Amino acid sequence: MAEATAEHGSTVTTLELFFDLVFVFTITQLTSVLVHEPTWTGVFQVALMLGVIFWMYGGYAWLTNAVALDRVSRRLTLLSAMAALLVVALAVPGAFSGSGATFGMAYLAVVLIHLTTFIHAAHISVAQAMRGLAPFNVGTALMVVAGGVAGGTLQYILWSAAFAIEWVSPKLIDDSGFVIAPGHFVERHGLVVIVAIGESVVAVGIGAGELPVDATLVADAVLGLALTACLWWSYFGEDEEAPEAAMRAAPPASRPRLAINAFGYAYIPILLGVVVIAAGLKHVTGRPFEPLDTPWALALGGGSAVFLLGEAAFRRTLRLGADAPRAIAAVAAATTIPIGTQVTAAAQVLALVAVFIAMLAAARRTRLRR
Repeated sequence: MAEATAEHGSTVTTLELFFDLVFVFTITQLTSVLVHEPTWTGVFQVALMLGVIFWMYGGYAWLTNAVALDRVSRRLTLLSAMAALLVVALAVPGAFSGSGATFGMAYLAVVLIHLTTFIHAAHISVAQAMRGLAPFNVGTALMVVAGGVAGGTLQYILWSAAFAIEWVSPKLIDDSGFVIAPGHFVERHGLVVIVAIGESVVAVGIGAGELPVDATLVADAVLGLALTACLWWSYFGEDEEAPEAAMRAAPPASRPRLAINAFGYAYIPILLGVVVIAAGLKHVTGRPFEPLDTPWALALGGGSAVFLLGEAAFRRTLRLGADAPRAIAAVAAATTIPIGTQVTAAAQVLALVAVFIAMLAAARRTRLRR
């Protein structure tokens, strides 16, 4: 009965894709924070905001995985959540300098809409599991509101605590009541990665602005697309069907824990890595043949390393193999930072592309041996 409930539909609906457009804007806003604040403080701010936003974005992916959007009331509810999430995204650039309260109130609305819809529309076992998670979600949302109102050091403390409690909460509840439809669930989260990677392409376009379309800009575009293509190939290009197969092979009762480990914890560094890379590519646009300041070389090399480590964790969790080559490539990606600062941005991007190509070749050999 539980399995049948989960398989209400294996294809992501157009309304869900519409919802994802707001997340595209959120990723763009997070990238802009790093572009204007290329410091460890900026990275910390982005990590905190990404953590709490992705927690609830993931919550809606779990919601639509369990509840069919086949009624007008449910569709209107999801559109209401979109409006609240859009306000959250609008507040992102100034969340630590004036718009934190707006961020918090809109985030609380996102949480309450999600909670009431889940409890009233989902199968009874799923609703019961959600009730166990509800105090954590509402409590952390109130902490985000309080931090946004308070500002300053207290905001960092409360938002850090909210981030930690949200992502620890799955370990503190019985999640076996959640029902996962593997096809829909994996497709929806794959689209999240596509959305994030797409931001790298958008970043190059935004960075170009009103620059003339000359050989320098063409080099920018090609280099940026090459690195972005490596990100896509690393996640999707080799064994795109394997994550769904791994989820289907797991017993239904163990799928929720597998899902949060692979598509939750491991996804945070994957998405954070892409955001940081996008910020680096945006800065590089217009100056590919100049050395980079240290923050931007760190963004390209460090962002790639974080992405690869997230991928390694993702693949290890699902037992997909080829996690070791990605972990080794993460170390190699970090070593490209001096190339950016001492040679040119283009040289560092080309070095990163070479790292990804070598990793993919090693991963392919590993897969063929298996």
